[in-house]
Amino acid sequence: MKTTLARPETATHDWKIVDATDQILGRLAVTIANALRGRNKPIYTPHVDTGDYVIVLNAEKIKLTGSKDEQKKYMFYSGYMGGEKYRTVSEFREKRPEFIITNAVKGMLPKNKLASAMLTKLKVYRGSEHPHEAQQPSPLI
Repeated sequence: MKTTLARPETATHDWKIVDATDQILGRLAVTIANALRGRNKPIYTPHVDTGDYVIVLNAEKIKLTGSKDEQKKYMFYSGYMGGEKYRTVSEFREKRPEFIITNAVKGMLPKNKLASAMLTKLKVYRGSEHPHEAQQPSPLI
């Protein structure tokens, strides 16, 4: 039996859509990361981008377990002394809810150049509207 490896020119990228309403952040991020990598396809090859485009709707309605809304903090550092800033999940939920899902998925992708290419295929939106109707996305979950 011969092992076949996927090639970048032969890989097909479908469009998937998922609604984040009342879904747990970590469990949703795992399924999105696997779809972006192409782990759910039989032609999966680790060094080739065989994944699909993923559209996430209603990012502000994502659910976290326990009291992570107030306790979980994201740290940003400017590079200067005293330049650390901490923001909670509830602050991001009001201003930039897309960041919560994007950051969780980014942490589950491999740490290389291929992961940044995969992350560009993730489209996260605040409400239930999106500009990708022409691609006719199919449900992910």
